[in-house]
Amino acid sequence: MNSPANRQRRRFARRSKAMRRVSGGLALLFALITAGFLYSALAPQAGTAVAAEDDPVAIAAGQQLYNNSCITCHGANLQGVQGRGPSLIGVGQAATYFQVSTGRMPAADNGAQMPRKEPFFNEEETNQLSAFVQTFGGGPQVPSGSLRNDAEIARGAELYRLNCASCHNFTGKGGALSQGKYAPALDEATDSQIYAAMLSGPENMPKFGDGQLTPDDKKAIISYVQNAKATVDPGGYGLGGFGPVSEGLFAFLVGMGLIVGVTLWMGARA
Repeated sequence: MNSPANRQRRRFARRSKAMRRVSGGLALLFALITAGFLYSALAPQAGTAVAAEDDPVAIAAGQQLYNNSCITCHGANLQGVQGRGPSLIGVGQAATYFQVSTGRMPAADNGAQMPRKEPFFNEEETNQLSAFVQTFGGGPQVPSGSLRNDAEIARGAELYRLNCASCHNFTGKGGALSQGKYAPALDEATDSQIYAAMLSGPENMPKFGDGQLTPDDKKAIISYVQNAKATVDPGGYGLGGFGPVSEGLFAFLVGMGLIVGVTLWMGARA
């Protein structure tokens, strides 16, 4: 039972078992590494950097613009200044692009909400400033290329109704919020500004990361918004597109005017 041949077979069996365990572990490790590379390559990204984001010259120009126009409120290291402006570390290119391209920044004063106004910086300067802020902690970025998918307007309308219409009105005319704030009208918003707003969540607006709305979802919403702005109201005068509020007020005023007019006419006849 304990012959040399049996001992040799047992040693061989132990070595074979150990080799199978080692081979299985190496195969599992290889599979995990491969899965990691595939996920990195295929997983949805927050956005592709604008061309200026990796350009040292553009970043340097953005730093100069920041030092001239932003440092007083946001600090030398973008850490923010108490009572003047918040930290910009980690806000990303998208937030900077939205605030600067819509003229909300630089701000004239501190109010409940910064209104849209004529931009202080041109498009190139806005991209340079955004590239500079992006170097401080990274953050969401607006993708390059087309930000619309006109084949998905109907789906974009449904997504807009579920995620945006409660504040911006179904026709994008905006609406009042609490504490002096409001959801602005989308009449002047560009594709990039709408995408940037969804990524960064300015003011009371929530952030819509790719986990909440995929890049395709965002493009569908933008397609709906821009199509709605370009569509002529088939029902006649739209009364500003504010929906039942303006329509009800108009009906009340016209109806009461007719009732008063008819009453005065009947009184005069009597």
